[in-house]
Order: sequence, then structure tokens, then C-alpha cells
Amino acid sequence: MLIVIVKVSVKPECVEAFKSASIENAKCSLQEPGIARFDVIQSVDDPSQFALIEVYRTAEATLRHKETPHYQKWRDTVADMMAAPRESIKYVNCFPEEAAWG
Repeated sequence: MLIVIVKVSVKPECVEAFKSASIENAKCSLQEPGIARFDVIQSVDDPSQFALIEVYRTAEATLRHKETPHYQKWRDTVADMMAAPRESIKYVNCFPEEAAWG
């Protein structure tokens, strides 16, 4: 498994549009067989700060995800909404066991 946490800083005037586009992308992403989880979370202290928590069953699934029409639509839609380039950090799973991810 590969877990990617993407931090996104959004322009204040674009928060609702970014959230909507990201939730749509997450819902579609969950239909991909290589994705175990795809969460969109928003900071309580600063609503313009988001994180995407993406849990892939394999490293190859990340590549397939970036080829999907819904990811490409999200990428293009939110590009001008970001206050700074998004940052991502890759992790490996320690707990729970992979079978628990569903």
C-alpha cells in the first residue's frame, strides 16, 4: 500500500469551489479498484487549508489514477484556485493491517 497526503492551500474566495471539485474527484476515485480510501479534509483553524488523504493498494494505482478523466478534470479545475503549489508526502502503511482498509 502507498498512502499519499496532499496539502493544499486554497485562495479564500475559492474555498467552496475547491471543496466541491475535490469531493467530486474523491467520490469518483473511490470507484477505482486500486484505491482503498480517498478523504478530503479541511482545517478547522484555517478553512483555506485542505489535505487529501489517498490510500492506494499499489504504487501502480497512483499512476492509473492520474490517467483517469475525473482526476484530470479536478487537476485542471482547481489549478487556479490554489494559493501555492500543492505538496505531497508519500507514506507506507504500518497499522492497521492492509485487509482492514476494506
